[in-house]
Amino acid sequence: MNLESPSDMLRLRLLACILVLLGGCASLPAHEPAPPRFAVSDVSGTLLARAAAATLPASEPELSGFRLLPEGPTAFNARIDLAERAQASIDAQYYLIADDPIGRRFLRALRDAAARGVRVRLLVDDLYAAGQDEILAGLAAFPNIEVRLYNPLPVRAGSVVTRLLLSLHELSRINRRMHNKLLIADNSFAVLGGRNIADEYFMHSAQANFIDLDVLTCGPVVHELSRVFDAYWNSDQVYAIGQLAGPGSRAHFDAWVGAEPVRIDERSRDLLGATSLAQQFDSGAFTLAFARASVFADTPDKGAGPTVTDRALHLFTSAHDEVIIASPYFIPGERGMAQIRAAGATDENGRITLVTSSFGSTDEPLAFRSYARYRADMLRAGVRIYEISPSLSQRSGKLPNFKIRRSQARLHAKAAVIDGRTLFIGSMNLDPRSERTNTEMGLAIESPELARTVRGLARDALASGAYKLRLSADGQRIEWVEVDADGQEVVHTNEPDDNPWLRLHLWLVAPFVSDDLL
Repeated sequence: MNLESPSDMLRLRLLACILVLLGGCASLPAHEPAPPRFAVSDVSGTLLARAAAATLPASEPELSGFRLLPEGPTAFNARIDLAERAQASIDAQYYLIADDPIGRRFLRALRDAAARGVRVRLLVDDLYAAGQDEILAGLAAFPNIEVRLYNPLPVRAGSVVTRLLLSLHELSRINRRMHNKLLIADNSFAVLGGRNIADEYFMHSAQANFIDLDVLTCGPVVHELSRVFDAYWNSDQVYAIGQLAGPGSRAHFDAWVGAEPVRIDERSRDLLGATSLAQQFDSGAFTLAFARASVFADTPDKGAGPTVTDRALHLFTSAHDEVIIASPYFIPGERGMAQIRAAGATDENGRITLVTSSFGSTDEPLAFRSYARYRADMLRAGVRIYEISPSLSQRSGKLPNFKIRRSQARLHAKAAVIDGRTLFIGSMNLDPRSERTNTEMGLAIESPELARTVRGLARDALASGAYKLRLSADGQRIEWVEVDADGQEVVHTNEPDDNPWLRLHLWLVAPFVSDDLL
């Protein structure tokens, strides 16, 4: 539904009034801003700061170090390695920390770090924190830990849908969500990218797992990321968990997180040939590329000034030769289509390559439906479109982790390669929510080495795990082309991996949901 449309706003207000009459009108307690806290700056004596200093090129202090984390288990364990080696501080902000084995292991690592005397600040978006008040309050009950929630909903219990419906009287506020994903240890190393903290982001789900991408970094860019974190932590949009949930129980938290090993199984070397971060810390030999980078970050209130989407699109449209974009949710709208046409891509060898979700792999069917309306026009404009396929991915040997072949593959990476020289990686989707509503963050890294690596990852994944889309000979229909095990093309003239029941559901629901909410 279009939140700027008078008719839709009227429907929402009527629904909100009905819910208020039925169940009352919940409200948040009076906002009591917590004392401001800032990143720990005096970290030179910590193990992580010394490791970063020993690794970075002393002759070029403006450069930061970067390591790509394409495999889920390695990316999760990298977070744990930083948490276990931190001696001064851990700052973490996430859109989602799930109540599942991965979520419990992560929070336990934060608790254990605090027990060693590390100051821990955890900032979580409240949308998917339903039912977690007691757990987060229990974590905050330990010494050295603070927990804050971004833009909390006034209704604290129930499912996400229930909480949203009973909070519609504050729709203009609760519609804004913090989509950032970031962990910083000792103001020296950081991990950011597309992954939330949940089983499916780290190849730990039996049903479906995300193809995603994070980056580990050290150097001056980490201090910029700390400033971004501080801006969110001290903003008017956050509440201390104690204001919403009251005192927590350490014993309840301990029982909830359990005592399983914190790390998960990972290969001795990832698909880029790199050993685990733990091994590299122990040996002092890090697999890093050194480059200049710029931090893209929205303000906590998504206020005036260029947004992350604005800056990323400017970067994409500056390409002279080629831009490769990976985005699970891609809704260009008229603005995006105008930019695509202006890019001068007029045939199938055009300058834009899009890697996105197929109908069978998407976890957001409504977003896919909106994207699908633009596919033919993008193909006519010369965009090369690839859609990740769940069936092809399961038999592909070139995807970011072997476990993907035992579950459904879904794309979640948000990355782009510009002219083979610059890599963008972050939390931003190319859809209206990321552009106008959700806060986002990312890095633009000037590294031909990393750009070449991500281009290679995309090439390998697409070779046997995705459909290439094209127009039929008469230009009126879309065709999906796969390459079989013998290297032969198989052409589908109907949407592969279709689901008639899901299409019926979309047909019934889609008229009530506009692109602006997706």
